[in-house]
Amino acid sequence: MRAIQQHPDLELQLIVGSSALLHRFGSVIDIIRSDGFTETAVVHSIVEGETPTTMAKSTGLAIIELATHFENLQPDIVLTVADRFETLSTAVAASYMNIPLVHTQGGEVTGSIDESVRHAITKLAHLHFPATERAAEFLARMGEQEHTIFMTGCPAIDIVAEADLTLPADIFQEYRGVGEELTTDKDYIIVLQHPVTTEYGSSRQQIDATLEAVHPFAKEGMQIVWLWPNVDAGSDDVAKGIRVFREQNETPNMHFYRNFDPEDYVRLLANSRCIIGNSSSGLREGAYLGAPCVNVGTRQAGRERGPNVIDVPHEASAIAKAIRTQLDHGKYPSSNLVGDGTAAKQMAEVLSTFEFNIQKKISYIN
Repeated sequence: MRAIQQHPDLELQLIVGSSALLHRFGSVIDIIRSDGFTETAVVHSIVEGETPTTMAKSTGLAIIELATHFENLQPDIVLTVADRFETLSTAVAASYMNIPLVHTQGGEVTGSIDESVRHAITKLAHLHFPATERAAEFLARMGEQEHTIFMTGCPAIDIVAEADLTLPADIFQEYRGVGEELTTDKDYIIVLQHPVTTEYGSSRQQIDATLEAVHPFAKEGMQIVWLWPNVDAGSDDVAKGIRVFREQNETPNMHFYRNFDPEDYVRLLANSRCIIGNSSSGLREGAYLGAPCVNVGTRQAGRERGPNVIDVPHEASAIAKAIRTQLDHGKYPSSNLVGDGTAAKQMAEVLSTFEFNIQKKISYIN
């Protein structure tokens, strides 16, 4: 956003919506504002419940709301990110309204509904900014015109590359949360586990396995920074599992947070001993930072990964063994797997000069 804002030939219009507006998911809109951005519009579209039905309804509601905002704002280009179910709403509304659609992080392979959402957006998008060479190749193999594909890397890595990785002494107190007080003077591991939408109904069992695996490390003295799950279907079961575990067990050295702002999260990851769960950040930002990662389950199945990742099933013993291995190993060499820190500037330059053709054409036809 900053690269677009600073480019002389571009004007940023920012629509903020979905879970970014909700307090229980960290009020991301407040972080956006504190970074100096002002939203042009907001979209309240999340239907409470965190089930497959509410995901579908939230997507439909967002299409309706976004269509209204696009009609009012008259953007020349709409840019949407990655594979969240909410981003499909952006893609549908823009493409149906003949607004050129730009998509970042297309062509990647993962598990859950994210896989289908990402590829659906690809087929609606007119310009692509994949993060890796393999992703760019997959876009071309999906029939996207090669002149619309620009391998820029992931803009999230720009934040990592530019960040001061020094951990603020008061970071654990600033973000509050619940649990035993943590300190930057001691080692810690991060746990961030989201529900797997295509395995709806299994979230409670899956989070219980991770809790069982991590708890002994906390009892041994390792600090645990546990982040709340996202808004996907099944997140209520994940949250309930965490709450019940806290009520039924002593949880020394464990603290639970809604979220951290992007810069502080990067600092947190950079200084951690390990990240555990199924967040893409362990595979993406973690690769650049060389942060040891234990990737649990199928949510990131098929995604490119560096040597910093150990993959395990939702089994407590396997998770615990992998954690021990990563703690013994320590930091990995930095990898530019998903970017070198220059993605945003590349994207802004392309956006300022690219000639869009609103009529898409599959590349196999001359």
